[in-house]
Amino acid sequence: MDDPDTVATPAAPRYMGFWARVLASVIDSVLIVVVLLPIVFLLYGEQLLETGGQLDTGANLLFNQVLPTCAIIAFWLLKSATPGKLMLGGVIVDADTLAKPALWQWLVRYAGYFISTLLLFLGFLWVAWDPRKQGFHDKLARTVVIYRNPGGGSD
Repeated sequence: MDDPDTVATPAAPRYMGFWARVLASVIDSVLIVVVLLPIVFLLYGEQLLETGGQLDTGANLLFNQVLPTCAIIAFWLLKSATPGKLMLGGVIVDADTLAKPALWQWLVRYAGYFISTLLLFLGFLWVAWDPRKQGFHDKLARTVVIYRNPGGGSD
Protein backbone atom coordinates (compact mmCIF):
# COMPACT_ATOMS: atom_id res chain seq x y z
CA MET A 1 0.00 0.00 0.00
CA ASP A 2 1.27 3.51 -0.80
CA ASP A 3 2.31 5.73 2.08
CA PRO A 4 0.04 8.84 2.03
CA ASP A 5 2.92 10.99 3.32
CA THR A 6 5.18 10.08 0.39
CA VAL A 7 5.36 12.67 -2.34
CA ALA A 8 5.86 11.42 -5.87
CA THR A 9 9.02 12.85 -7.40
CA PRO A 10 10.00 12.83 -11.05
CA ALA A 11 12.70 10.40 -12.13
CA ALA A 12 16.22 11.63 -11.55
CA PRO A 13 17.84 12.99 -14.69
CA ARG A 14 20.27 10.76 -16.55
CA TYR A 15 23.37 12.81 -17.33
CA MET A 16 25.07 12.46 -20.69
CA GLY A 17 28.58 11.22 -20.01
CA PHE A 18 31.99 12.00 -21.39
CA TRP A 19 32.17 9.62 -24.36
CA ALA A 20 28.64 10.40 -25.56
CA ARG A 21 29.50 14.10 -25.44
CA VAL A 22 32.74 13.47 -27.34
CA LEU A 23 30.76 11.62 -30.01
CA ALA A 24 28.22 14.48 -30.14
CA SER A 25 31.08 16.95 -30.67
CA VAL A 26 32.52 14.84 -33.47
CA ILE A 27 29.10 14.69 -35.14
CA ASP A 28 28.75 18.48 -34.80
CA SER A 29 32.22 19.06 -36.25
CA VAL A 30 31.53 16.81 -39.24
CA LEU A 31 28.19 18.57 -39.86
CA ILE A 32 29.86 21.99 -39.74
CA VAL A 33 32.43 20.86 -42.31
CA VAL A 34 29.76 19.26 -44.53
CA VAL A 35 27.71 22.48 -44.51
CA LEU A 36 30.51 25.06 -44.75
CA LEU A 37 33.03 23.35 -47.04
CA PRO A 38 30.84 23.46 -50.18
CA ILE A 39 30.08 27.14 -49.50
CA VAL A 40 33.76 27.95 -49.03
CA PHE A 41 34.63 26.02 -52.15
CA LEU A 42 31.95 27.81 -54.20
CA LEU A 43 33.16 31.21 -53.01
CA TYR A 44 36.91 30.58 -53.01
CA GLY A 45 37.42 27.43 -55.11
CA GLU A 46 40.26 28.54 -57.35
CA GLN A 47 41.83 30.64 -54.62
CA LEU A 48 41.75 27.63 -52.27
CA LEU A 49 43.68 25.59 -54.82
CA GLU A 50 46.23 28.37 -55.36
CA THR A 51 46.80 29.01 -51.64
CA GLY A 52 46.81 25.39 -50.49
CA GLY A 53 43.49 25.76 -48.66
CA GLN A 54 44.36 28.98 -46.84
CA LEU A 55 41.75 31.73 -46.69
CA ASP A 56 42.37 35.40 -46.04
CA THR A 57 42.03 36.51 -42.42
CA GLY A 58 38.45 37.80 -42.74
CA ALA A 59 37.15 34.69 -44.47
CA ASN A 60 39.06 32.48 -42.06
CA LEU A 61 37.46 34.26 -39.09
CA LEU A 62 34.00 34.08 -40.69
CA PHE A 63 34.06 30.39 -41.64
CA ASN A 64 36.06 29.03 -38.71
CA GLN A 65 34.72 31.13 -35.84
CA VAL A 66 31.72 33.38 -36.53
CA LEU A 67 29.43 31.02 -38.48
CA PRO A 68 30.06 27.94 -36.28
CA THR A 69 29.51 30.05 -33.14
CA CYS A 70 26.25 31.45 -34.52
CA ALA A 71 25.08 27.96 -35.53
CA ILE A 72 25.83 26.48 -32.10
CA ILE A 73 24.10 29.28 -30.21
CA ALA A 74 21.13 29.20 -32.61
CA PHE A 75 20.69 25.45 -32.04
CA TRP A 76 20.98 25.97 -28.29
CA LEU A 77 18.30 28.68 -28.39
CA LEU A 78 15.95 26.72 -30.66
CA LYS A 79 16.52 23.11 -29.59
CA SER A 80 18.52 23.31 -26.31
CA ALA A 81 21.17 21.13 -27.94
CA THR A 82 23.46 20.85 -30.93
CA PRO A 83 22.61 18.37 -33.70
CA GLY A 84 25.09 15.84 -32.28
CA LYS A 85 23.49 15.92 -28.83
CA LEU A 86 20.02 15.72 -30.39
CA MET A 87 21.03 12.65 -32.42
CA LEU A 88 22.18 10.97 -29.22
CA GLY A 89 19.06 11.95 -27.29
CA GLY A 90 20.64 14.70 -25.20
CA VAL A 91 19.51 18.16 -24.23
CA ILE A 92 21.12 21.00 -22.28
CA VAL A 93 19.09 22.24 -19.31
CA ASP A 94 19.42 24.49 -16.28
CA ALA A 95 21.23 22.50 -13.59
CA ASP A 96 18.79 23.49 -10.83
CA THR A 97 15.39 23.52 -12.53
CA LEU A 98 16.00 21.22 -15.51
CA ALA A 99 14.21 23.86 -17.59
CA LYS A 100 15.50 25.55 -20.72
CA PRO A 101 18.49 27.76 -19.85
CA ALA A 102 18.26 31.54 -20.05
CA LEU A 103 20.11 33.51 -22.73
CA TRP A 104 22.83 34.54 -20.25
CA GLN A 105 23.48 30.85 -19.55
CA TRP A 106 23.97 30.08 -23.23
CA LEU A 107 26.40 32.96 -23.60
CA VAL A 108 28.33 32.06 -20.45
CA ARG A 109 28.38 28.42 -21.52
CA TYR A 110 29.92 29.30 -24.88
CA ALA A 111 32.47 31.65 -23.31
CA GLY A 112 33.22 28.85 -20.86
CA TYR A 113 34.41 26.69 -23.76
CA PHE A 114 37.52 28.87 -23.90
CA ILE A 115 38.11 28.42 -20.19
CA SER A 116 37.53 24.67 -20.56
CA THR A 117 40.34 24.44 -23.13
CA LEU A 118 42.91 25.92 -20.75
CA LEU A 119 45.27 23.52 -19.02
CA LEU A 120 45.14 20.79 -21.66
CA PHE A 121 41.35 20.71 -22.04
CA LEU A 122 40.86 19.88 -18.35
CA GLY A 123 37.50 21.69 -18.37
CA PHE A 124 36.14 19.22 -20.94
CA LEU A 125 37.84 16.20 -19.37
CA TRP A 126 36.17 17.11 -16.08
CA VAL A 127 32.94 15.69 -17.51
CA ALA A 128 34.44 12.20 -17.07
CA TRP A 129 34.87 12.62 -13.29
CA ASP A 130 32.07 14.95 -12.26
CA PRO A 131 29.02 13.27 -10.63
CA ARG A 132 26.64 15.35 -12.79
CA LYS A 133 28.93 15.12 -15.85
CA GLN A 134 29.51 18.88 -15.91
CA GLY A 135 32.49 20.44 -17.63
CA PHE A 136 33.82 23.80 -16.44
CA HIS A 137 31.63 25.53 -19.05
CA ASP A 138 28.56 23.77 -17.59
CA LYS A 139 29.50 24.74 -14.04
CA LEU A 140 30.00 28.38 -15.01
CA ALA A 141 26.66 28.52 -16.83
CA ARG A 142 24.85 26.31 -14.30
CA THR A 143 23.78 23.83 -16.96
CA VAL A 144 23.81 20.05 -17.32
CA VAL A 145 23.44 17.78 -20.33
CA ILE A 146 20.83 15.10 -19.78
CA TYR A 147 19.07 12.48 -21.87
CA ARG A 148 15.55 13.49 -22.92
CA ASN A 149 14.35 9.99 -22.01
CA PRO A 150 15.44 8.87 -18.52
CA GLY A 151 16.48 5.44 -19.83
CA GLY A 152 18.39 6.82 -22.83
CA GLY A 153 22.07 6.50 -23.57
CA SER A 154 24.77 4.13 -22.46
CA ASP A 155 27.49 6.45 -21.16
